[in-house]
Amino acid sequence: MKRRNQTEAIAHGEAPASGAHVPRLFLDVPLGAGIEVGLGREQVHRLVNVMRRSEGDRVLVFNGREGEWAGELAQVSKKAAVLELREQVRPQPATPGITLAFAPLKHARLDYVAQKAAEMGVARIVPVLTRHTVAGRLNVERFRANVVEGAEQCGVLWIAEVAEPVSLDRFMAGRGAAPGSAGPLVFCDEAAQSVSPLDTLCSLTTPLTVLIGPEGGFSRDEREALRALDGSVPISLGPRIMRADTAIVAALALVQASCGDWR
Repeated sequence: MKRRNQTEAIAHGEAPASGAHVPRLFLDVPLGAGIEVGLGREQVHRLVNVMRRSEGDRVLVFNGREGEWAGELAQVSKKAAVLELREQVRPQPATPGITLAFAPLKHARLDYVAQKAAEMGVARIVPVLTRHTVAGRLNVERFRANVVEGAEQCGVLWIAEVAEPVSLDRFMAGRGAAPGSAGPLVFCDEAAQSVSPLDTLCSLTTPLTVLIGPEGGFSRDEREALRALDGSVPISLGPRIMRADTAIVAALALVQASCGDWR
């Protein structure tokens, strides 16, 4: 059987062949055949100095609007390079309708959350400040940069929108008003009945929002307010106590498997 080249494999949704990894970059510029894009210093450092790419090597790029494009490096130096776009290898898909709302964690775990949220295919991320939230501040620009890095590495063709932090009261009051906030609100409740979350989630459809509370859990008043919301769907994540960052990945996996794009 004839082996597909790297671009053909990625165009068909296949994983890159071992040893033949093609770098991916997010570029917030128009993309199209014949367009030449000057790369920024950090991108050049990553491609040329770290990944040892040189003139003529292929690079995949996306902008969240016009699909994924294959290009070739040209005019390469240690500080500058031009990417010449050749062909579209994947069209732009519809953005999945999953919003992640979570209570900000300590600094060391936020980078992980940003990258894993991108890998799990969320479209929007909303930091929510609750009564027991440990971290009162969030560096939104750093968080967004980690979302971009996660998207570049995992193959998605969109960058999740990152909202400014908001209080839980304002988050609940704004349900349905913000883009992507319509639909059910799935919140992970340690006091929820221990029934299969898959049985609960399989009847839902996107768009929906997944809400993960802080390490200390929701307060009693917060839990009651969440349960009283229209479209509220409390679920249990099983018999074990998880770290909040682990719970985020577990909940998103359940949603994707039951009513998302893993079906």
